Amino acid sequence: MDNAKLDIDAIIFDFDGVLAESVDVKGQAFYELYEDAGKDIQDKVLAFHEANGGVSRYDKIRYYEQTLCGRTPTEESVQSRAERFSQIVEQRVIESDWVKGAKDFLETHSKTIPCYIASATPEDELRRITDRRMMSHYFEGIFGTPKKKSANLKMIIEDNGYSAERVLMIGDAITDFDAAQINGTQFLGRRIQGKELPFPGDTEIIDDLQVLSSLLGR
Repeated sequence: MDNAKLDIDAIIFDFDGVLAESVDVKGQAFYELYEDAGKDIQDKVLAFHEANGGVSRYDKIRYYEQTLCGRTPTEESVQSRAERFSQIVEQRVIESDWVKGAKDFLETHSKTIPCYIASATPEDELRRITDRRMMSHYFEGIFGTPKKKSANLKMIIEDNGYSAERVLMIGDAITDFDAAQINGTQFLGRRIQGKELPFPGDTEIIDDLQVLSSLLGR
């Protein structure tokens, strides 16, 4: 990626860990969700969450139930856990800090470069969160599950007639990288301090969004 000459028609942001410092918030919520299973299971739940950023909570809960707890997950049991997770996490995400530079970038550039969110958070919850954080107006579209992230990227590109190679995806998880690879977009990885990078070694990395304007030559 030649950042000095980068010419982009649109940017797709992940949410947790890219726009909001909410990755640890969700890890703690999963930890609390499984307090009935004991500390050993809770530690494994947290480790799996941290190693699988960008995976939907429903898929994580199915894994926790079947693999860690030895229970057969039903749609009802998964939905019940997911609803409890939402109750724990939503207000905390609303109150979490912005990633440095994110709000300033959106304030300055969202009127001239179309911006989107593609997240593993359920879409109705994501829209409530962005509304209450008073940030929805920065985005041309805000998309979450049940669609997979790669499907949401595909939809954004096709519905708006973008050339995939002129779209930039910014994410902090390997699922973000994979979605960009599947759709042929450019990718920029965000490094979260204290956590191991999940991306291939040649991936372009930033520590926060303070440098994004200069990377885009804007």
